[in-house]
Amino acid sequence: MQQLDRQVARRLTRFYVIALLMVALLTVSGLVLVRRTLADLNDDGRVVNVAGRQRMLSQQLTKLALLRTQSLAHADGANFSTLLQTWHQNHEQLRNGELRMEKRYVVRKSPRLDSMFRRLEPTFGSIYRGFSTISDGEATAAEKAGALRIVLAQEPAFLRQMDELVFQYDAESLARVQYLQRMEWLLGLGTLLILLIEGLFIFRPVVRYTQEVIKMLTRSEEELRHTNERLAATNQVLVTTQQELLRTTEEKYQLQVAEKKVRSAALLEGQEEERRRFARELHDGIGQMLTGVKLHAEKLKQVSFPEEKQRKRFEDLRELIQETIQTTRQVSFNLMPSVLGDFGLEAALQLLADQVAASSGIQIEYEGSGEEKRLPPATEIGLYRIVQEALHNAVKHAQASRIVVKMDRSRGRIKLTIEDEGEGFSLEGGKEKEGRILVGSGIENMRTRADLLGGEMTIASRLGKGTKILVKI
Repeated sequence: MQQLDRQVARRLTRFYVIALLMVALLTVSGLVLVRRTLADLNDDGRVVNVAGRQRMLSQQLTKLALLRTQSLAHADGANFSTLLQTWHQNHEQLRNGELRMEKRYVVRKSPRLDSMFRRLEPTFGSIYRGFSTISDGEATAAEKAGALRIVLAQEPAFLRQMDELVFQYDAESLARVQYLQRMEWLLGLGTLLILLIEGLFIFRPVVRYTQEVIKMLTRSEEELRHTNERLAATNQVLVTTQQELLRTTEEKYQLQVAEKKVRSAALLEGQEEERRRFARELHDGIGQMLTGVKLHAEKLKQVSFPEEKQRKRFEDLRELIQETIQTTRQVSFNLMPSVLGDFGLEAALQLLADQVAASSGIQIEYEGSGEEKRLPPATEIGLYRIVQEALHNAVKHAQASRIVVKMDRSRGRIKLTIEDEGEGFSLEGGKEKEGRILVGSGIENMRTRADLLGGEMTIASRLGKGTKILVKI
């Protein structure tokens, strides 16, 4: 059955394609024929116009020749030599079969037209030689008078033959139009015949075959309906099972996400506790010892040194001890600033901005909310670390001249913004773009901290347009 369907389909398709190709061929042929004939008619119209103009030019030349020979005053401003040249040039081009005017026009000549031009040639030559003699400034009056008599004698024959030429051009152009009309009728009848054959041998078999297919589909539809009713019950069971599976999968995913959050929170809490312990060790241990060393060194300042070189070394030692103390304090502050626990997040962020600005030379502005109520310790530490990481990235990578840190608190919501006017970077997932790359775990740590605080972090950055980090809690 399927093989028979394919055979019928291939046969009908072949007939249909052949019929369409023939219709298309006839249509294109008609268009080409019409376009070509219209172009020919345009050339024919120009040729008839030039041939008729030859009669007018010959009459005008005769009039001017008579006036010039008789030395009569006249108001005709046409140049005799120019008219004669144009008249001769047009005759040559008509005889040779090509007009060169504003564009090239083809002069289609039949054997009859060639014969008429051959009969016209002696008359035209006599008149042309007469006009040339009259136009010659060195010719005598007697020569010009003789030339005028020849012109007047030959002009009637020339005009009669030119009339015959014009009529013959027009008759042949009309014959081409009539030929076009006949061809259009033939092409139209051919197209209608092909459409009739197409309807009888293609569309009728398709209609019959379609009716048979519809009958078969009607019978199959009833059988399919009963089958679908049986499958519906089975599908309901499958849907219920699928929903249960999706619910179980979602619960498993949520448990994995929650477990990941718990692990991340525990890891960050461990890091913060270790930083807090290490900061205390630095401040209370090494810091105190360095302070003691500094006090002993201050006592040695009272001793007079026998050499200036020894005193200079002592001064260098004092400065080194002071720098070591400052570095230790800075490291202890970065690990866990005491001002965060003593005075809260706003004071810690203001101090952080001042210290980074002093060490980097970048203008850093902090705009707080003015809210005095303290936040939970975990929230304060998380937000402080986010700002600390953002400032570190901006100073290290952005080449910014100005950084603004802003925090707003209203109705239980916190909005933290860190914005710089630096170079910006690509947000295409770590792909290099013009030398600026989005890499490193610092940004992911910031996202993780914002997520653990129950908020979200977004980054907006364009190359050359700076970066804006927005955290909403």
